[in-house]
Amino acid sequence: MRPQPRRALRIALAAALVAAPLTVAATTAAQAAPAPATAAHLGGVGLDDPHKKDIAMQLVSSAENSSLDWKAQYKYIEDIGDGRGYTAGIIGFCSGTGDMLDLVQHYTDLKPGNVLAKYLPALKKVNGSASHSGLGTPFVKDWAAAAKDPAFQQAQNDERDRVYFDPAVNQAKADGLRALGQFAYYDAIVMHGPGNSSDSFGGIRAAALKKAKTPAQGGDEATYLRAFLDARKVVMKKEAAHSDTSRVDTEQSVFLNAKNFDLNPPLKWKVYGDSYAING
Repeated sequence: MRPQPRRALRIALAAALVAAPLTVAATTAAQAAPAPATAAHLGGVGLDDPHKKDIAMQLVSSAENSSLDWKAQYKYIEDIGDGRGYTAGIIGFCSGTGDMLDLVQHYTDLKPGNVLAKYLPALKKVNGSASHSGLGTPFVKDWAAAAKDPAFQQAQNDERDRVYFDPAVNQAKADGLRALGQFAYYDAIVMHGPGNSSDSFGGIRAAALKKAKTPAQGGDEATYLRAFLDARKVVMKKEAAHSDTSRVDTEQSVFLNAKNFDLNPPLKWKVYGDSYAING
């Protein structure tokens, strides 16, 4: 498996990891760009439709895992040497950034006494560092075992939605964007993290808003999405791990150029030179 860009480097808070312990991404998710209470009227089916959501997960997995089988990633765990400890699961939860701690806590709320519950004290201690103290091989083995538990899979789904998917889709809907735009937001928040810094999802959106109006503001959807994708590429190119922008150039831009705003199959795209397709 090639190095995954998101798992290889979540740049939004990388510098802060050295200076001070990181707080869980969930605390900044709502800060990315608060959505109005009433979103603009949208046609078509949103990304939160179960079938469209599965498509979104396959698209992300093609870039992150070189595979469309995103459900195979519940068991994924390794230290990729990015200073964030272990990276694991379907969205790259990290022991050094707090979202893995929140995940295991949520799993324990759903199923007290689970195989990972005993690691909660250690996860609290290593939060904000690259340390494996109190974790190590036993934790890796227990993570793989837990991944077979439907309750743990549900916990991963829940935290993905709470921290990444729901904030992205809600904001996109408020901006008047259809499924393609909702996916563009989601893919960006997965890689760059929530927040308002220039290298985060909120910062990318702010840069796009300086170039174009959203459909909710009376702007053209294609023009705004192009501005958003261009702003994201600027951020991606700042880091070597993100310098390959094919997930924008030969994936999302392909759909945009085809004016497939509802992200309807068949979908054909390339990421890092590999070809993928979703036919239905």
